[in-house]
Amino acid sequence: MSATPVTLIGLGPMGQAMVRTLLAAGHPVTVWNRTAARADALVADGATLAASPADAVAASELVILSLTDYQAMYDILGGATEALAGRTLVNLSSDTPDRAREAAAWAASHGATFLAGGVMVPAEMVGTEAAHVYYSGPPEVFEAHRPALGRIGTPRHLGEDAGLAQLMYLAHLDVFLTSLSALMHATALLGSAGITATEAVPELVSTLSGIPAMLQAGEDVGAQIDAGEHPGHLSTATMMGATADHIAVTSETAGIDLTLPRAVQAYYLRAIADGHGKDNWTRIIDGIRAPRAQA
Repeated sequence: MSATPVTLIGLGPMGQAMVRTLLAAGHPVTVWNRTAARADALVADGATLAASPADAVAASELVILSLTDYQAMYDILGGATEALAGRTLVNLSSDTPDRAREAAAWAASHGATFLAGGVMVPAEMVGTEAAHVYYSGPPEVFEAHRPALGRIGTPRHLGEDAGLAQLMYLAHLDVFLTSLSALMHATALLGSAGITATEAVPELVSTLSGIPAMLQAGEDVGAQIDAGEHPGHLSTATMMGATADHIAVTSETAGIDLTLPRAVQAYYLRAIADGHGKDNWTRIIDGIRAPRAQA
């Protein structure tokens, strides 16, 4: 059986990596990009450049979008809506869950089915064993296109709600961006005492890499949170809160920005104030889930 034809719209680094991966797997690939010159190398590799977005959509039942955000989809396909009927749009662009839900309704209004997705690796890892992609939308549509989507990375379907893939993608980036900010804050803190970033970063990265082992040390942290259990036999909110206090004070003394350490400190102060000082540090999730109104 021949491989499914695929259209890919958006030829930034991620889009180009996906095209090359699909071509290598034998899929006929039609491409379109606002700057047509970005397709030159891909055409040389076997892709077909469409003359317009409408022609690109018409070329394949499966249409993958790799764009800056969801607004770009409307900008590009708004004049090609007559071509959408019977097509499956898979939007792998980054945006909010609500915008993914709105896009699913928009696609349906034009006779298309819709899957939202979040690619969880950088462009250079697309198509490798390490790559995985979250999807959400109609499960039967996902299953129909699983073989082609699996070329990009291991596909993980989260449910019918179109917003779920973006929510999971952003949750991962929440951890990622916050961790990078913490790394830079800690580097600045050490820099205040003359320790160079060259010296600091390798030391600090070891803490980041040690977090998974801490979370997996014989107890299922996620299951405990779901059960409302926060046993404090290994660490407590009071103990962690004291450390958060010390970081905030030391940062102030060093004259560096206090936004991040004060935010972390506030979580522990809330848990302690609510009478949960003897509970595990995971108790801070209560205050995150139900923030108090700002005075």
